Amino acid sequence: MTLAVISGSGTACDTKIPTVTAGCGENEKPKGGKGGQSKFIRSDMADVPVQQAAGSTLPLVISRKKGDDSEDGNYNPFEHRKVEHPTSDLETFVHLLKGSLGSGILAMPMAFSHAGLWFGLVATFAVGTLCTYCVHILVKCAHILCRRRKIPMMGFADVAEQAFLDGPPALNRWSRFIRFMVNTFLVIDLLGCCCIYLVFVANNVEQVVRVYMETVLGIRVWIMIVSAPLIFMCLIRNLKFLTPFSMLANILMFVGIVITFIYMFSDLPAPVERPGIVSVTEWPLFFGTVIFALEGIGVVMSLENDMKNPSHFIGCPSVLNFGMGLVIALYTLVGFFGFLKYGPATEASITLNLPLDDKLAQSVKLMIAIAIFFTFTLQFYVPVTILWKGLEHKIRPEKQNICEYGLRVFLVLLCCGIAVALPNLGPFISLIGAVCLSTLGMIVPATIELAVYHEDPGYGRFNWRLWKNSGLILFGVVGFVAGTYVSIIEFHTEFSNGH
Repeated sequence: MTLAVISGSGTACDTKIPTVTAGCGENEKPKGGKGGQSKFIRSDMADVPVQQAAGSTLPLVISRKKGDDSEDGNYNPFEHRKVEHPTSDLETFVHLLKGSLGSGILAMPMAFSHAGLWFGLVATFAVGTLCTYCVHILVKCAHILCRRRKIPMMGFADVAEQAFLDGPPALNRWSRFIRFMVNTFLVIDLLGCCCIYLVFVANNVEQVVRVYMETVLGIRVWIMIVSAPLIFMCLIRNLKFLTPFSMLANILMFVGIVITFIYMFSDLPAPVERPGIVSVTEWPLFFGTVIFALEGIGVVMSLENDMKNPSHFIGCPSVLNFGMGLVIALYTLVGFFGFLKYGPATEASITLNLPLDDKLAQSVKLMIAIAIFFTFTLQFYVPVTILWKGLEHKIRPEKQNICEYGLRVFLVLLCCGIAVALPNLGPFISLIGAVCLSTLGMIVPATIELAVYHEDPGYGRFNWRLWKNSGLILFGVVGFVAGTYVSIIEFHTEFSNGH
């Protein structure tokens, strides 16, 4: 999964956020859906930063203010966007890399151990290509809906809701539900990542401390120790004060990964010593881990919304293709050589395979653990904001501060409790990838395209779009069910063995 970062030139505190205008043109009447429901997303549906991908802390909060909607039939949403500081293609490319590269890369060797050396090589490229294609679908549908409804820009949940409002009448009544589902899975995904971060930090710290302490503390104890300071750090409500931690996390993560590569590429065995393909029963764990590591669909709409030339984001060539191509190549490289180096002994994070008594290796474990520790606060910012936006209006103003702090403490304790209950990093990563990201990354984009293309321009000759998207949905459902089942079996096996 992605490591949360804040660029030095684009913190949430000093960047004007792009705005979304939702509604009809000045003299345009909304078309009624089933039961007279407006076919436009309402102006009060402004999202909190749900567009912020798992692990990305780019300034992705999108608010709304009245825009200059054109009424002619050739409405170009890109010309109506009010962006204070639009990003160039190169800047967007860098942000895409920062939003997609991170701690998930450390789990790729484990993913290959559940696929085999050569099958993992091919399958990683295939899954990565599929994820990228689904991002194309989402952004293309967003462009169509923006032109159709004369809206300058949309977020992920906006696109899903408007697609259902524009789709078959049977889907109209589900428009609010699909919005709720997208936001819910984003919250589950991000809180799940926070749980994974706790397990990750605890494992790496425990390995280092064990070398110097005679008294061995269990991993669950370390999770609770790590969680204690996070309770206070997560009370910080302004991203401005988290920026220094993000910069430190970026530096530590970069240095740690570079040193890890040095260990990984030394004394490599011959490829024939590793299985080329493993049992099909292990593939769901591979799928869940890879999609967890690669999927960055939550960040793309906000990156595209903030571009100076949004049409350059998708297409061929495009910012998305170049960025995701590099990400897929790097993840495949690490997965292939990491599994080649450590084989069956490959751990859930490649850092756990580094020598225990080596001082440099110990420093790497601590550097990356500290980086992930600080990333927790940035990752935590998004789900708590989404949840608080839904609760804020139900609480009296004089009690809102104490209630928000209470929510933050509760969510940290919830993450700690889940991590203590499920401290096995491997199945946890696969479970989050299978449950959340197969849904957000494949099932939802395919469903959106079916809704958007329902009448105009249609599903094409022989209904090829219908068959194609049905295949994507089926693949996502199979990944969801199989990945979840195998991950739960792994957890059950662990508990049955008394761990």
